[in-house]
Amino acid sequence: MATISSVRPPWQRGSVFKFFASLKLAVVLLAVLIVAAIAGTIWESSFDAKVARAYVYRAPWFNLWLVLLGANLTVSALSRWPWRKHHVAFLVTHLGIITLLTGSLIGRIFGIEGTITLFKGDPPTNRLLIDEHQLRVHDSDGVLKGYRAEFLHRPPTPKHPRDLGKLASGGRLSVIDYAEAIDAKLNPRPLDGGGTPALHFTIKTAMMGQRLESWLLADDAQNGNFAMGLANIELKRGKSEIPRSVNPSPAATGSRDPEEVTGKVSQRDPSTAFGMTTSETDLDESIFVFAKTPDQITHVAKGGSTGAKISFSPPQDGDKGQLTISLAGKTQTLDVAQNLGKDVAIAGTQLTVRIENYWADFRIQDGKPVSLSDSPNNPAAVVTIRGRGIPIATSAQNSHGTEQAVSTNGGPSTIPNIAPAMNEANAAENHLTLFVADDGAISYELDSRKLGHSSGPLELNKPLVTGWADWQLLVDRSLPHAEEWMDFTPAKNDSANQLPDGIRVRVEQNGETYEQWISAGWQITVPTLPNPIGVSYGWRSTPLPIALELLDFEVARNEGSDAPAGFKSTLRVSTAEGDSATGQCWMNHPFSFPGSWWRTWSGQTFKMSQASWNPENLGQSTIQILRDPGWLLKWIGSLLIVTGVFLLFYVKKFRRQYATAKTKRIVAPSPASEAREVAVS
Repeated sequence: MATISSVRPPWQRGSVFKFFASLKLAVVLLAVLIVAAIAGTIWESSFDAKVARAYVYRAPWFNLWLVLLGANLTVSALSRWPWRKHHVAFLVTHLGIITLLTGSLIGRIFGIEGTITLFKGDPPTNRLLIDEHQLRVHDSDGVLKGYRAEFLHRPPTPKHPRDLGKLASGGRLSVIDYAEAIDAKLNPRPLDGGGTPALHFTIKTAMMGQRLESWLLADDAQNGNFAMGLANIELKRGKSEIPRSVNPSPAATGSRDPEEVTGKVSQRDPSTAFGMTTSETDLDESIFVFAKTPDQITHVAKGGSTGAKISFSPPQDGDKGQLTISLAGKTQTLDVAQNLGKDVAIAGTQLTVRIENYWADFRIQDGKPVSLSDSPNNPAAVVTIRGRGIPIATSAQNSHGTEQAVSTNGGPSTIPNIAPAMNEANAAENHLTLFVADDGAISYELDSRKLGHSSGPLELNKPLVTGWADWQLLVDRSLPHAEEWMDFTPAKNDSANQLPDGIRVRVEQNGETYEQWISAGWQITVPTLPNPIGVSYGWRSTPLPIALELLDFEVARNEGSDAPAGFKSTLRVSTAEGDSATGQCWMNHPFSFPGSWWRTWSGQTFKMSQASWNPENLGQSTIQILRDPGWLLKWIGSLLIVTGVFLLFYVKKFRRQYATAKTKRIVAPSPASEAREVAVS
């Protein structure tokens, strides 16, 4: 039996309706989404999640594609109108997908996700940091403008800049270059008056083959100090104390006692050595030697010092040189190349020596010893001496009588078996304060663990012996009046991965062009007319209607060790209306505010989770904040999809009627006739 349905409504016969209801369109939309998901997964595994978000999941085209898919599903469901019983499973499934897409779009557009780093004792803050770069312009008309600035894999170039449009002053702003690492260097600009005094110094060591330089601004919280791990250097206004010194004044005169500076232990009768014992014990000592200097760096790991003196003969004819060991009145020579990594007995003793490592062109980079080349420009080696013997000095004396290796980035040395890490107490003992008087005179106060305390005037371009190993400081430039200025340049060295990224901006106005690099987290001023503009680059931040304060941070340790088992933050959350709450969050246990049920179900609550912590500062905690107003629609949509699939394939009534229903369309020969749908059962 056949029944003839009513005529299709006019809105179902339009070309636009047919296009969006097309099965071919659905196949294309789904295919593109599948390819995009595959590409996003590959990019996330090859690079990071930020790349996948920037080019797929949070890209504008992806939002548009989801809208098209939702339109296709909606029109496809409407094309079955008038709906019958066997359409139920089909409609429920489509409704679930549409609901899920709607919830996803609402969350993407109106949701909030980011982090806030809190410090115990600081006032409440509401600035949320979002994992997305932004260029911000404080225009000449007072309006603050923000531009999306993600340039990971499609960076602009001078030939193909990223045009950001016109400014209020009529100038044009563009981004013409991008660098993954930017090195920021203080370079003060001289002023005719006012400002603050500035000094430029260099400090170098022949032993380590290092040369550091920096500008200092007097009494400046950020640019008035230079920390190099081994010591701290700062610049202040005024004059030093009346020249005096506890020890003889090698810092002022430029002379020094070799034993006093290098920290060597003199050869003397063991019975008179301070803090030593006359009985044999297990000894373990590491000694760092250089071919270009007789100084050596020692570190006692066990027992005490062996009293060994090692000289390094420079490499010749392509070899790695020779080490001559003087111990207990005897000498022994070892070829570095032949004995590298081997234990060799020291004749006449119960000790063995081992050449642990060799560097032809020694430098310290990122706190690690490296060789810049295979050419013997600065040969160095490290040896360890182990065995039983009578120590000449205890490890306690050695820790103050020998110098420690330092890294050029201000951190502790990571040279294996050489020197203990520098701590705050050691850095405090080695301190240099430079002073600039109103008349431009320079003076200093020096505290050294070897040389004691000394002070006096300091002349330009005259070396100052610090007593920190063989480091010497030289002040070569002085500005009585200066303003802070940072020079940004792309970094090309091995430390680039520790530096922030940056962009180069160009402002064109009235035929003049202004270009400058900006490092992430910095702001520059561009001298446009009639008023200058401010341009900054960095992570996008947004204010929240709530403010967070860190009350306490706890770290639970595994029993019997210092390994962290978990960490917990105690937070106070407050609003401008005076509402507040206190709660705790730890791993997989978030804290929500406000906690009312209707806000939770509507997605209007803020969920705070423990994101990270700083092992070096237990008063610091990073909290992740999430608000997703579309989460309920996502859950409802997922439930509807599961229900629709279940009805379609597992409920006999819906499955039989839907599977046995056959539809075909008969078009009458007359052009004026209407298309009718005939159901044959």
